[in-house]
Amino acid sequence: MRFLFTTLLLLGSFVCFAQSSGNISGKVSLVDGQPSGSVSVSLVELHKNTLTNDHGNYSFIGILPGNYTVRIHMLGAAQKDLSVTVIAGKTVKADYQLSKENVQALQEVTIGGTANRFSKKESVYAARLPLKNLENPQVYISIPKELIQEQLAVDLGSISKNVPGSGIPMLANQGRVTFRSRGFETEPMVRNGVAGFAYTAIDPANLERIEAIKGPSATLFGNNLSSYGGLFNRVTKKPYNGFGGEVSLFGGSWDYKRMAFDINTPLNAYKTVLFRLNGATTYENNFQDMGFTESFSIAPSFSYQITDKLSMLFDVEYGQAKGTSVVRFNPFIPKTGGKIQNIKDMQFPYDKLFGNDDLAYRTQMVNIFAQFNYKMSENWTSQTVISRASTAIRGYISALNGVSDTQLAALVMRGYTSFIATDIQQNFIGDFKIGSHRNRLVAGLDFYNNTNTFDRLHITGPTVSFVNPGANSGISKKVIDDLASAKSTKIRNESNADNSYAAYVSDVFNVNDRLLAMVSLRLDRYQADGVTDVPTGTNKGAFGQTSLSPKLGLVYQLIKDKVSVFGSYMNSFKNQTGADVNGNVFKPEEANQLETGVKGDIFDHKLVGTISYYDIKVKNMIRTDLANSTYKIQDGNQKSRGVEVELTANPFPGFNIIAGYAYNDSKNIDAEANVEGLRPALSGPDKMINFWLSYRFQQGQLKGFGAGFGGNSGSSSFQTNTTTAKVIIPGYTMFDATVFYDHRRFRIGIKADNITSEKAWSVRLTPQSPARYLANLTVRF
Repeated sequence: MRFLFTTLLLLGSFVCFAQSSGNISGKVSLVDGQPSGSVSVSLVELHKNTLTNDHGNYSFIGILPGNYTVRIHMLGAAQKDLSVTVIAGKTVKADYQLSKENVQALQEVTIGGTANRFSKKESVYAARLPLKNLENPQVYISIPKELIQEQLAVDLGSISKNVPGSGIPMLANQGRVTFRSRGFETEPMVRNGVAGFAYTAIDPANLERIEAIKGPSATLFGNNLSSYGGLFNRVTKKPYNGFGGEVSLFGGSWDYKRMAFDINTPLNAYKTVLFRLNGATTYENNFQDMGFTESFSIAPSFSYQITDKLSMLFDVEYGQAKGTSVVRFNPFIPKTGGKIQNIKDMQFPYDKLFGNDDLAYRTQMVNIFAQFNYKMSENWTSQTVISRASTAIRGYISALNGVSDTQLAALVMRGYTSFIATDIQQNFIGDFKIGSHRNRLVAGLDFYNNTNTFDRLHITGPTVSFVNPGANSGISKKVIDDLASAKSTKIRNESNADNSYAAYVSDVFNVNDRLLAMVSLRLDRYQADGVTDVPTGTNKGAFGQTSLSPKLGLVYQLIKDKVSVFGSYMNSFKNQTGADVNGNVFKPEEANQLETGVKGDIFDHKLVGTISYYDIKVKNMIRTDLANSTYKIQDGNQKSRGVEVELTANPFPGFNIIAGYAYNDSKNIDAEANVEGLRPALSGPDKMINFWLSYRFQQGQLKGFGAGFGGNSGSSSFQTNTTTAKVIIPGYTMFDATVFYDHRRFRIGIKADNITSEKAWSVRLTPQSPARYLANLTVRF
């Protein structure tokens, strides 16, 4: 009886309070009416804060009657105060629409209706400024999660098919993936704009999008994270204001099994504390006679709107994997040269690993990221970023070295390797006017530390025939372990470290509303601590270097907010430790690029694209010493110039087109006679095409059904290219296709990759999978 009385009393009190209080609700939208999510909204008098959801809506419940101020804070926009009067028992509305575009908010908007759903070009990472794509004199391409899902792309290599000029991805011995960009090797070393490397496979479960930023980019990103061809930035999923998620199951060829999940929830009533958890586990056998990979990843993400001006984002990316090394074949080349070979004619078996499942590696990756944003004033924002990335590799990784035209011997590295990088940045970002001229400026400090440890044996396996491989041609763990004490075994037990200290500034100056000028400069101090031989404690190779890296650009909008032409000069550099076989210490490399082109975003976002021409000149290039394959030499320069075209189109509702073309002319110049004027090895095909066409029914009984078809083609390239020896990689054309049904609550898809089973090889002569089939079921909640 007492319990019933207490319950009725509390219920009566609640009803009375509800009748004597009111509510405030509203919507925040961008200048074009699109909703703006994750905007900080505060009730000033009560010190209450909340965030808008994906639809731009917010609310304050149970507010006592009276006059209040609703304050809206958004990075890159002026503070807005709205006066409201709360009346008991009623809900008062307080909506707000931005008066001008906000790039930081625009990049998170999901464009609805018939607009181009695969074109999400706006980025705050490419220039580290609130700069629209049409205002940026640098070329970049964005691959959003919507396209990743439609293509059932379950690895970074599959995602990169949509980037013009990326080529067949090169898989390293422990699962790490590398791409081509403008003729240069480029790795996905950047995560949310700062260091986030992983010397192992990176699961895409946590990806919001991939940004391929083109050209030398050391001015803003430093030389540790970018190549002369550019960089790949992995933008991760962020928590949002709402509860939801999905669970995805995959199955396919070669016993492929995968489960991925994405769960998001607010952690407090006013939804200022948000949590998101992404993860995946995958297993797949190799299409060859041996080999497998299995992996697990989990990525928690936490955001906290501490005050109306201060926010924090913290996330962790953890992954572990076990697997066997992919084929990496180095054909036999006599010291006298005189050979021209094509991998398809070498009788090297396409479907044989020359390994064993017990000859496996284990990797562990941990990336930690924290970001604090503080709105100092209407015009200035402080951004503090801390990133810690580490990868550990244990076990066996291998390469196959030809010892004759018909025989090979495996080189197996057994032991432990670790890579650790720490990146700390402090940026001050301003958007202000000098007279009538708008300025967008970032000034920053950057500290980067890199520490590597090697404790492993280099073991040469037995010689076997690859033309007529016998039953014992697969190298096992026991065979390698028994050879570990042989005299030919090499020991690598060393550590090295380096530090980079940098300051940079970049300003975009509006001459008028159509003409913009960019001026940027980086001062970088590099200090290599040298290489320490652990058993003896001997250290050698320490040195320091100071570099300046400028960046200049001009943009003119021929049609305001629709078509722009641009020109830019960009610089990069690479500090090279080590020496050649004769002990000569390497000089720093340096790259300078001139680029011009046109960008367009027309027909209400239905056609978006870029056409550009670039010319890169590199001096003091380092390449492999053909006479001593474990060493490098520094003997020449390189030119790399070409044309790139990329577009996304939505000609009519439901139909989407993605297409790209890349032509690259790379040559060694002022080099040794045996490479003078030749295309550098490992630079990939000189001509590449990619496309993807998809259609989704928009209405009627077939609404949600769709299909997609695409392909990638590349010309022939070289694994080795000198006047005396060539190893040719043939051109390729591979096609993919998918059918799917996409419902609000679930999705079913089937995908076929390389449906014609085209034989193709990466620049490391790794055979690519024949036709692979995947099926997927995703349940949303």
